Amino acid sequence: MSLRTSGAPRAARRPSRRTVAAVATLPLLALLAACATSADAEPGTADNEKAAEAAGLVIDTSPDQEWIHTTESPEAIALLPEDVKAAGVLKVSTTAGGLPPLGFLADDDKTPIGNEPNIAVLVADALGLELELEVKAWADWPLALQSGDVDAVISNVTVTEERKELYDFSSYRNDQLGWLAGASNDKVPAIKEAKDIAGLTVGVGSGTNQEKILLAWNQENIDAGLEPIKGGEPEYYEDYKDALLAVASGRLDLYVGPNASLAYSAATAPDQYKVVGTLNGGWPATAQIAVATLKGSELAPAVTAAINHAIEDGSYTELLEHWGLEDEAIPASETNPPGLPRP
Repeated sequence: MSLRTSGAPRAARRPSRRTVAAVATLPLLALLAACATSADAEPGTADNEKAAEAAGLVIDTSPDQEWIHTTESPEAIALLPEDVKAAGVLKVSTTAGGLPPLGFLADDDKTPIGNEPNIAVLVADALGLELELEVKAWADWPLALQSGDVDAVISNVTVTEERKELYDFSSYRNDQLGWLAGASNDKVPAIKEAKDIAGLTVGVGSGTNQEKILLAWNQENIDAGLEPIKGGEPEYYEDYKDALLAVASGRLDLYVGPNASLAYSAATAPDQYKVVGTLNGGWPATAQIAVATLKGSELAPAVTAAINHAIEDGSYTELLEHWGLEDEAIPASETNPPGLPRP
């Protein structure tokens, strides 16, 4: 499916719908990601909105919600490749696989909403283009770019040196991961280093940076003569909701994934979940999340300029605050910043 939102010039940004509930007194809650699910609250439901309000954030999960916008940037538009400028459309691939606040489906179960789709809105706005947002499985984004099906991917993609061989990147967020455990699982310690996961059952998404980190930590333990993770390898989950159910039921001791979603799950269902540690997604280095474009398309400089325009006019900050991701903000976007080293 696709979501079309006009990229026509705007005199002013629309306000976000982020409000702070009177019951929110703990500073931590202001930093948590908005609109993630618990095992009992499906994305985009009334239960989910009630949970958000309890955590100090009120988030609109309707398909006709107001997006946060920016204005056109003549500087960014001047950098557009002629073919994209002539088409007047920016085709962007994103995911909506139940991973709030990054990307999930609205109440109609078909409209993608969240931080990543709204970043696409800001980029299209600044470039003066109509946005065509395509929902695809995360594992399919490389093929979508290589086939020319889309112009860009905005789907929590981490910059790596290996990926830079085929794609260009325009950074827009720091990569932060977290470790989620069941609230009553007393055998799980605070996760600070590799030895803390020894002997535990650990879940992760396949093909992700967190999988690479988990496998590296597991091998480090084996080399040190410690227990490997239970079963010798991770439990793999394609759907975050399934991972939440596994953690809540005790089938998983830990799940490692984007901290934005894990932190909110723990905040909205503290009787079921707790975050027991965080780390940068580029461990042992640092990593950034970026818009991916096909190398040779010459689109990345325009996208980078569009993001910097949104940073400068405040719409970028407004957006990250709306979804509780302000701690992952970057001061400026870069084209092809240093990426994670090759394995």
